[in-house]
Amino acid sequence: MQVLLIEDDDSLAQGVKTSLMREGFAVNHLTHGKLAVSSIENECPDIVILDLGLPDIDGNDVLRLIRKINGELPVLILTARTSLEDKITGLDAGADDYLAKPFEMPELLARLRVFERRLSTSKHSELRIGEVCLDNTAHQITVSGEGVDLPRREFMLLKALMENVGRVQTRESLESKLYSWGEEVVSNAIEVHIHHLRKRLPDNFIKTVRGVGYTVKVK
Repeated sequence: MQVLLIEDDDSLAQGVKTSLMREGFAVNHLTHGKLAVSSIENECPDIVILDLGLPDIDGNDVLRLIRKINGELPVLILTARTSLEDKITGLDAGADDYLAKPFEMPELLARLRVFERRLSTSKHSELRIGEVCLDNTAHQITVSGEGVDLPRREFMLLKALMENVGRVQTRESLESKLYSWGEEVVSNAIEVHIHHLRKRLPDNFIKTVRGVGYTVKVK
């Protein structure tokens, strides 16, 4: 799950980024609103966390521009502006949620999990291909009715493949879903995740397209 954090306080941003990455989120961080809007135009994240007090443009204006690009992208405002009027302005501008600073990380994580559940429900609450069933809402995998425990990144990798059944996913596109910008990724990280997944899934469930990437096909 890709999160774009738009926050000009570097120390706060690094703390949030570290905590979210520890929970398995891929987090990218930008400090300026205009650059964030351009980034979303080029590659839309799954969730946006937006500070209002940005150095180049007010966060509410950033939010309005985001809504012109994507009306469904979940946006959580994270700000020191705590008045009722500020909250109403942010929500009217298109925010899905509003969290005042200072805040506790468990609360931010809980709110992001709500976004995750909404996204899963709006897309596919359950993906079933052959003997493999992926429950987006419960974050559970079953194979032939038996539960399979997967680390978060491998769950998200399998989800990306199953959501694109029949379409080849390149290693680069899969890395972008699992890792943050600038995060050190070993050259064979995706291959290692695929290897672990294959040990838990039916034979030939994930197919390698040599020189291109990976795919799941309906038999």
